[in-house]
Amino acid sequence: MNMTDPYVINIGRQLGSGGKEIGEKLAQRLGIDFYDKELINLASEESGLCRDFFEEADEKASQNLVSGLFGMRFPFMNDGAIGYTNYLSNDSLFKIQSDVIRKLAAEKSCVFVGRCADYILREHPRCVNLFISSPSEVRIQRLSDSLHISAKEAEGLIYKMDKRRADYYNYYSYNTWGAAATYHLCIDSSLLGIDATVDMLEDFIRKALHQ
Repeated sequence: MNMTDPYVINIGRQLGSGGKEIGEKLAQRLGIDFYDKELINLASEESGLCRDFFEEADEKASQNLVSGLFGMRFPFMNDGAIGYTNYLSNDSLFKIQSDVIRKLAAEKSCVFVGRCADYILREHPRCVNLFISSPSEVRIQRLSDSLHISAKEAEGLIYKMDKRRADYYNYYSYNTWGAAATYHLCIDSSLLGIDATVDMLEDFIRKALHQ
C-alpha cells in the first residue's frame, strides 16, 4: 500500500487550537481535498434541503429543528428534494451528512475536520484519526486575536463550543471526544507551533499509511 491508494485524515479539534488551519495545510501538503464547513453545502445539495438546517444542526446532538428554527411546514425544500415528513431532527441531518462523507471518502483521499468523520469512516481501510488541542490560555489568545473579541468573550465561546462538540461527538459515536484512546494521535499544537505541527503530522501520516 502507498500514498497513491485512497485514504482519509480525520481531525478532531478544540476551538482555538488551530485544528482547522492544520487540516488545511495538511491537505495542501498531501495534495488532497479538505472538508470542514464545505460539508454543509454538499449535504444541502445532496438532499435538496435548505443550507440553514444543516448550519443550525452543525455539530449539535439530536433535537427537533423544525419547530425550533422555522415553525413552518417545509417551505425550505429546493426543487427535486427527497420526501420528508414535517419532523426533521438533527439525527436525520446527521445521516445525510454521514452519507456525503462516506461518498467522498469512497471516491478520493480527503481531510475531514470534525463532524464525527472518524466514527463515520471507522471501517475505512486507510484512515488516520487525529485530535488537536492547546492550553486554555493559548486558545483564548488565538481566538481573541482572530475574532477581535475580549479574553472573557473568547473564554466563554471556547467553553460553549467545546461542550457542544463533545456532546455531539459522544452522542453519535459512543466514544469520548478528546480522549487519547479514541484517536491514533493527540497533539498539543502549542508545543511546536502550527507549521512544525503540520510537519510532524505529515511525517506521521506518511509512515502510518505505508505500513
